[in-house]
Amino acid sequence: MKMLSNHLTGIWRWVLGLIAAAFLLVSPALAGQDVIALSAYAKAPVGKILFLRHALAPGNGDPAHFTLADCSSQRNLDAVGRRQSAQLGELFRQHGLVFERVYSSQWCRCRETARLLDMGPVLDLPGLNSFYQGIVPRDATLAALRKAMASLPDDGGVTLMVTHYVTISAITNRGVASGEAVAFDPVTGRAVKLDLKR
Repeated sequence: MKMLSNHLTGIWRWVLGLIAAAFLLVSPALAGQDVIALSAYAKAPVGKILFLRHALAPGNGDPAHFTLADCSSQRNLDAVGRRQSAQLGELFRQHGLVFERVYSSQWCRCRETARLLDMGPVLDLPGLNSFYQGIVPRDATLAALRKAMASLPDDGGVTLMVTHYVTISAITNRGVASGEAVAFDPVTGRAVKLDLKR
């Protein structure tokens, strides 16, 4: 009986250790690297890329008749999303953030978010496009994005990339709501979510 009890205790310790390890993996905040206040980021940016998910665009995915060149065939920002975009731009400026380059997915909701931020000229980057519904191929799109990130100049500047949940998640392993941002260092792979309220 004592042997069975020792065996069960060993199993429980192993299970609890496994749970603790899994918890640490899914919650890097416990390691102190998951979130940075916008005010702190503005003073000392992490990495040279800031990924921003497009502002609020109610719904999920895009209509079946999606056409890249036709915004009316896509899920778009509503009035709240447009206001959110402008407010984010104002917030960035209040903290003294300057972006050397601003890239956007070719989806209209991303382009509009980037334009309303008013942080500089907006350039299309197909590698930021959404592969969520298979409209573009996932692997080729991410490969194009990685190539674009690798070719960014080492000029000390930060590049803003306005894109989609799936893209940010695939590159950074961080989930984001509409209008949320993740700082990313493509050299080390470090990804830190921004707390836009601090």
